[in-house]
Amino acid sequence: MYKFFGLLLFTFATLAVRAQSYSLVIKGGTVIDPKNNINEVMDVAVADGKIARVAKDIDTRGALQVVDAHGMMVIPGMIDMHTHVFFGTDPARAYCGGSASVPPDVFGPRTGVTTVVDAGCSGWKDFPAFKHDVIDVSRTRVLAFINIVGGGMRSPYEQDLREMDGKMAGIVARQNKDIIVGIKVAHYTGPEWTPVDQALVAGKMANIPVMIDFGGNNPPLSIQELFFQHLRPGDIFTHCFGQLSSREFIVDTVTHTVKPFVREAQQRGIIFDVGYGEISFAFSQAIPAIKSGFYPNSISTDMHIHSMNQAMRDLPNCMSKCLALGMPLHDVIQAVTWNPARQIKHEELGHLSVGAVADITILDLQKGKFGLYDYTGYRIEATQQFECMMTVRAGRIIYDLNGIAKPLVLPRPMPANGQTH
Repeated sequence: MYKFFGLLLFTFATLAVRAQSYSLVIKGGTVIDPKNNINEVMDVAVADGKIARVAKDIDTRGALQVVDAHGMMVIPGMIDMHTHVFFGTDPARAYCGGSASVPPDVFGPRTGVTTVVDAGCSGWKDFPAFKHDVIDVSRTRVLAFINIVGGGMRSPYEQDLREMDGKMAGIVARQNKDIIVGIKVAHYTGPEWTPVDQALVAGKMANIPVMIDFGGNNPPLSIQELFFQHLRPGDIFTHCFGQLSSREFIVDTVTHTVKPFVREAQQRGIIFDVGYGEISFAFSQAIPAIKSGFYPNSISTDMHIHSMNQAMRDLPNCMSKCLALGMPLHDVIQAVTWNPARQIKHEELGHLSVGAVADITILDLQKGKFGLYDYTGYRIEATQQFECMMTVRAGRIIYDLNGIAKPLVLPRPMPANGQTH
């Protein structure tokens, strides 16, 4: 008898310990986790900064915080794979430690973004400063494409072919393989293929993708040549819905159809990234592409000081536009979570598997009438729009729009160098 009661007490004590082991439980939301093929109402429990359990009706007794997510979507922490975050105060330095870039913690937490990928602000010469000044001290996880231009994303370096050194960029990328996820080509205005080819030298050395943003030329460089004679499967064509006279478009403006070789390139493994930006997304390209079933592999903002208060606004807004044009909800979520995680070869991110870092975004898909527009002034009306309700980074709530966590604990600063890459 005594043994029986002793066993019973031990069992209750064990259950109590288990109940108290969760730092956070998110209840009743629709969990959408494309990697694990989950799309149903479930609970998510967090312990020690990691996903501890995803299941129905998780016991919250003893949990330090509980979040009521009924009616909301619970997804992996979003990844914005085209941003500009190497900020500073010198206008002459533009995006490379200058005033055109935006601190990642200014926009990341409030928009559900737990990981930003800087798209080439720093070249190999300036990367140590970027790491020290921004990457190591940000609450948002910061990864990076480094620029093939040694002097980074600023004039006049971007136009100097002598600054484009694939070997040096490859060496720096290999030395910082936990942070540097790719090589960026941007803004060069000339007919030469040197920037692309030097980026590929670095990409092959470090076994990472290259991201291409054609700066422009007259006549525009051939994207068919780019896709089939230069890029490899896994390389990234950003600003895919841009329509500028200095760049070739993916949609034929006469037939209003996606060019056949563009579909072939995507099937071959070329990644098409939105990279919305200030003037690099036009409905004239996005509408016929998405409505015909040509979906971007990843949705990103091209966040910088000139785009954030324009038509782009933020990542949920970019997602809302793709959804309104007919991109399925599952594909939209995948394009900001699991797809970019694979594209940058950080497959520890972008999902809610047990044991994964607890980066979580809670979204509300609001119903109503919403005006969505592009930089040309073309406007569509949508009946749904994403809004970030909560952001959890490595198990900590870092943004809570309406105070839905109980008890409500104000976010605390993360320690320096506290991020998990």
